[in-house]
Formats: sequence, C-alpha cells, structure tokens
Amino acid sequence: MSDPIRIAILGASGYTGAELIRLLDTHDRAELAILTADRRAGQTLAAVFPHLASVKAPPLVAIDDVTDWSGVDVVFCCLPHATTQAVIAGLPEHLKIVDLSADFRLADTEEYARWYGGPHKAPELQKTAVYGLTELARPEIAAARLVANPGCYPTGPHLALAPLIESGLIEPDGIIIDAKSGVSGAGRAAKEGLLHGEVSEGIHAYGVASHRHSPEIEQALSKAAGRTVRASFTPHLMPMNRGILCTMYVQAHAGADAATLLAKLAVRYQGEPFVKVLPTGTTPHTRHVRGSNLCLIGAVDDRVPGRVILVSVIDNLVKGAAGQAVQNMNVMFGLPETAGLALQPMFP
Repeated sequence: MSDPIRIAILGASGYTGAELIRLLDTHDRAELAILTADRRAGQTLAAVFPHLASVKAPPLVAIDDVTDWSGVDVVFCCLPHATTQAVIAGLPEHLKIVDLSADFRLADTEEYARWYGGPHKAPELQKTAVYGLTELARPEIAAARLVANPGCYPTGPHLALAPLIESGLIEPDGIIIDAKSGVSGAGRAAKEGLLHGEVSEGIHAYGVASHRHSPEIEQALSKAAGRTVRASFTPHLMPMNRGILCTMYVQAHAGADAATLLAKLAVRYQGEPFVKVLPTGTTPHTRHVRGSNLCLIGAVDDRVPGRVILVSVIDNLVKGAAGQAVQNMNVMFGLPETAGLALQPMFP
C-alpha cells in the first residue's frame, strides 16, 4: 500500500472543514494529522460534528499551538478571508497548500485591496499562487505549491463561459450572471441575517453590483478573452442549505445557438468525471448535484434572437469548495482526480 498523505485542516470546525473531513474519509491515501479550530480547541471531532463520529481524527487544537509540521504533507486552509495570507506565509516550504479563502484568488494585489478593504499581506507569495479551477488549469496545479481554490459562485460560470469565450462563440461583453445560493455559502458563524426566521419563505438579492466574487469572475472571463471583460453579477440567497444555480445570459456569434454552444462544451469536457453537459433545451436543478462534486451545464435559446441562456449548478460545499479542493490535492500529488470524490448526488 502506498504511503498515506498526511493532512492538516486549518479552520476545521466550519462547513467546508466538515465537508473536507467527510470526503477525505473515503480517500484511500488520506490521513488526518492536524485539525485546528481555535474556539473548539481541545474538543473531539465527534463533539463538534456528531455526524462524523466514526471518522478517525485527532482532537482539535488552536492553530498557534501547532509547532511541528514535519508530519504533514498538505494543508487545507479554511480560515476567514484576510487572515490566511500571514498564516500561509509562515508555513514550512515543504508543505503543499490548498487555500479555500479568497486571499490568493486575485492575481492583482491592488485589486484585492480594493475589494477586501486592506493591503495584501503576502504579495510575493501571491505571485506563486495558481488559481485552481481544476478542469481549466491542470498543468499549473500539478506543478504548484500553493493553489487558490476558486470561490463557489465563480466556479459554474467559469466552466460554462470560459471555453465559449475562448472559441469566439459568444460575445465577452454584456454577460449577465444571475446566481442563487443556499445559506451554507455564508459560513457557520452565527449571523442575524441567516436565522431561520430571516431566510425561510423568501429570497433576496445581496451584494448587488458590489459582491466580492465579481472581480474573480471577471478575472477568468478576461483571461479567456485576452482583454478586460466586465460582467453583471447578482447573487441571491435562497432558503435551502446547499447548492448554487447560475443563469447566464449571453450573445452568441455568427449564427451560433444553444446547440452550438453545448456541442463546444461537450467536446471541451469530454471524459471529465465531474463536468457534465446536458442535452439542448434541458436545464439542471441544484438537487441533481447535492452532495456531489458535479457541475451540470444546460442551455436554451432565448426568445431574443441571437441570445442564449446557460444554466449551471453545483453543490457550493463540494465542487464550490471542499470537493474541488480535494480534486486539486489529487492533481498536486499525481493521484486519480476521483479519489475521495466518487460520490453520487443525494436524492431527495
């Protein structure tokens, strides 16, 4: 049997930490070595997450109490935004790192400062970070020490739109992305606006024209277009636990229609284990991917001539966070990408 990959999860008491542990428990090479959670330090995993009581794991510790990293191969950082830079900068060089915060996603540190309200604390380290949308950056991820795991909202639009922009089938300008997410995307910390009485039986837009995932989305679209691209992105909070559905309105080029766009995507993602392109006229539901690392993409011709409506769905905690992080780890270690991720969606 091959040697285990020894894993540290920093910020293990949140939703993404729990999801990482759930997925890694099915990974035949993964061994949990360190779990940190400052407010839960000293507690067992079973006490923090009773649904993970059968998982073999060390007790949770405070991150400042970790002084020996020699028994660790890879670190998953699930810490709050703007706190990860300094932590990662202080980690030993031998560690591979997958960061699930937003701290290393934006290549331009000045852009980061504009959107996150303060200067980047590790600009030299940012230069080495690879933006880790696995299907679009495998060679770079395989050679990376530090991978910036994509945000949950950008993942579906990147997978659906980047190949179409690169191929010239759609107009990069004027793209509209209408996104809807479950409440787990806001994290596990107690917040008044996420109370059941505040969220259930309703839907509302938030971060309108100002959401922090906007520059991340535009960074990927601009890379695909080879020039600066701006897109209209509006997120909405839905009264559900998991899932993100993105409806994207695009202008097709040269007589292209929904079938043309889907055919291009089907070729691009042929053989991919986690990206599935649906038949023309079919749109996916969030329930079709719940608990899985899948991204489903569908498309329909709009009633407006020349416009196409694309729809993508992911589970925000899996393909939008922990699942993609495990997928990236697999690439970094030369393992099959499906290791720890061969889970079918849950239904109902």
